[in-house]
Amino acid sequence: MAELTDRKLYLGPKLRVLRRELGLNQTQMAEELGVSPSYLNHLERNQRPLTAQMLLRLANTYDIDIRDFTAQTQEGGPGELSEILSDALVRDIGIARDEVLEVAENYPGVSEAIARFYRALSDLRRLPGEAADRSGPAPLVAPIDWLRETISRAGNYFAEIDAGAEAIAADLPDDPALLQAELRARLKERHGMSVQVVRGDVLAGTLRHYDMHRRRLLLSERLPPSGRLFAIAYHLCAQELADAIAAQIARVAPPDEDSRRLAVMALTNYAAAALIMPYDRFRQATEQSRHDLPLLRDRFGVSTEQLAHRLTSLNRTGARGIPFFMARIDRAGIVSKRFDGEAWPFARFGGTCPRWDAHGTQDADRVVPQLIETLDGKRFLTLAIGLPQGAARGRGVIALGCEAKHGGRIVHADGIDLDKGDATEVGPTCHLCERRDCPDRALPPVTRALDLHSYERTIAPFPFRRV
Repeated sequence: MAELTDRKLYLGPKLRVLRRELGLNQTQMAEELGVSPSYLNHLERNQRPLTAQMLLRLANTYDIDIRDFTAQTQEGGPGELSEILSDALVRDIGIARDEVLEVAENYPGVSEAIARFYRALSDLRRLPGEAADRSGPAPLVAPIDWLRETISRAGNYFAEIDAGAEAIAADLPDDPALLQAELRARLKERHGMSVQVVRGDVLAGTLRHYDMHRRRLLLSERLPPSGRLFAIAYHLCAQELADAIAAQIARVAPPDEDSRRLAVMALTNYAAAALIMPYDRFRQATEQSRHDLPLLRDRFGVSTEQLAHRLTSLNRTGARGIPFFMARIDRAGIVSKRFDGEAWPFARFGGTCPRWDAHGTQDADRVVPQLIETLDGKRFLTLAIGLPQGAARGRGVIALGCEAKHGGRIVHADGIDLDKGDATEVGPTCHLCERRDCPDRALPPVTRALDLHSYERTIAPFPFRRV
């Protein structure tokens, strides 16, 4: 609660949504909270902030999680809405920043609707030919975007699946080599499934394949031990946690068949990670090791990417981990996978900032930390570690990040002055960034007019006017 009292919390729209979900009018809610209807009205209209005492009353009266209630809305927030309204289609309207902030903060439903329409528009722009050839209506949200939104709204934590996987893990050994043997035996004894490692050319470019007729799980010899362990855990969870996964699928209600299949795969992957890295034991290991990434990777026998995914999912009430965001970045600096966490500091629809050095590391055994500062003065600690180059893909990087205030719990931040030390100034992405003196800028900001003169050349490319 100390953290919440450091700033004023204006959460009127969230309070109004909660009241409507509970089916209460202002008079009824005010009576239950022990306040006057006029005071509640001021709170809902953001004319007064929510006090710590009022937050506790809300939590006790309606059994809500304070951290979830006070967390910033991921979809349709001020940054995302500003990015959408800078699109060339509407840029000439010149919507003022204070108008954007007012809509994002006071009308979150409107902001979310705009974000969904923009994603649909972006999909149509990427695939105009395919969209035109469709015989039926195109989905409003692409399956991958829908899945990302669904996971983000859940905080990448699915309690029933996590608890089920943890219950299975309680009967299994901790050592990864022994665990793989036990999982194989369990698949055979309980489900009649055998596991066989075969030559890479047998599977013809496939890393794993399940032969349903012979009930055999075929694993390519190219899979490292971590990949083999994960594949076996995946198929075991598909058998033993099928009901929990199906129940979660029903709750999120995929809009189409492609989205449903993606969700089943994602949640089964989630279950496999929770089985190999059971919640309580894994979280304790992260705290005791101070998030030593190579150590955790070796202890649990997982890959760097599997470890990073699991670190973003420690969101159990009363036993939360650091709220990490995560990205997988290829050698061209393109983000090929992303989980926003509580505070993704870059653009959601564009690329990242060229001053963020995460994609530059190559070492798969060395964690490269970087302290960055965004336009609004917020500081983040990012940790980059290279992915081993395999036959299936070129070299890439996994980057984890969190707000700098969590850095004291991370061994890789030792020696960095998180509060007053030099931080690399970054922006959301070049076309949205208004840093005037950035020499690494690749594009001018769409929010400002250029200020070009033939008689001078500035250090930073694309000089622009302040207003």
